[in-house]
Amino acid sequence: MSIITMNELNLMGKRVLIRADLNVPIQSGIVTSAARIRAVLPTIQLALKQGANVIIASHLGRPAEGKYDKNFSLLPVVNYLKSEFGKNQVTLNTDYLNGIHSKKGTIIVLENVRFNKGEKNNDPHLSRKYAALCDIFVMDAFGTAHREEASTCGVSQFALTSCAGPLLLEELKSLEKVLTKPARPMVAVIGGSKISTKFDILRVLAKISDTIIVGGGIANTFIAIDNQVGKSLYEPDYLPMAKTLRDNFSISIPIDVRVKTGSSKDSISVVKKISEVKQNEEILDCGDKTELLIVKLLKSAKTILWNGPIGLFEYPDFRHGTEIIAHTIANSNAFSIAGGGDTLAAIDLFKIQDKISYISTGGGAFLQVVAGKTLPAVSILKKRANNLSHG
Repeated sequence: MSIITMNELNLMGKRVLIRADLNVPIQSGIVTSAARIRAVLPTIQLALKQGANVIIASHLGRPAEGKYDKNFSLLPVVNYLKSEFGKNQVTLNTDYLNGIHSKKGTIIVLENVRFNKGEKNNDPHLSRKYAALCDIFVMDAFGTAHREEASTCGVSQFALTSCAGPLLLEELKSLEKVLTKPARPMVAVIGGSKISTKFDILRVLAKISDTIIVGGGIANTFIAIDNQVGKSLYEPDYLPMAKTLRDNFSISIPIDVRVKTGSSKDSISVVKKISEVKQNEEILDCGDKTELLIVKLLKSAKTILWNGPIGLFEYPDFRHGTEIIAHTIANSNAFSIAGGGDTLAAIDLFKIQDKISYISTGGGAFLQVVAGKTLPAVSILKKRANNLSHG
């Protein structure tokens, strides 16, 4: 079963609705990390070049459904797009469910789809309203392809023609390359706060990677199998499962850590062996010896998958581990793929965007594909293509 792609279709004069992932961080009305917007620009440019009337839909954040909230408006994203395409070419439409007037060569951005009642539970009535806005629906939001929502799945069922955009296809192709035919050795770096949210991918990656480097709260759970972790974030319920992984696969666990000691007012950062962490201390990064081991592993790799920071990188005292990983991957000749919101923020912070082979825009979707699960939005595109070929 194949998927219809945007490149196969004639877009001239057609109303083309692109479901993009424009869920970007915003502060004081300004986009602070535009990675996801930049990623979908080629798709928008392709539609404009082919003479389409371009309509873009996206969510932003988690507003209360069914009502407008200016704190979650896509206006800052529209302003960013105006700086890319010209201020007269891009408009924000806040009242679109009963139809809009679109023109060739222009871009209409639909206000946050999560303001619409029924978006999150994939309401068929809302899905049909989205579908009525377009001749062609383009699913290009890999970051939300794991969600069964009206603007990702429902509209795809009811639109006259539904297809996959270039970004979605590129995401799937890059992940398939890593997961099915990785150049060896393959090293995965898995960080983040909770092992519970990433246990499925740890299990899958343990089988296909030569080594997994763990960091953050995930590493704390592995450390806690045999050591005290003080006030550090870890998940006791996952200790037996973490132990099974550690005992049966190549998991690189920190041998020393950077801890916060004392009260928050006068706390200081100290490097300690994992066996020396005290009751009042909190592990917030890996230590110097661990960094050397990580660098050695990454330098030997031919394929690197990175998901999640390995320290509290928002704070300079606990940034070093993540920074070392970022720059080592950036300077590596390995095929590297990175994904997840915090990972993208780290890549932006250390300015290595151009040195990662492929940066995935997905968080939850990235994790689902790595864990071997099917993405609902992709399933529907396959069904539509299958029905067409048999119809």
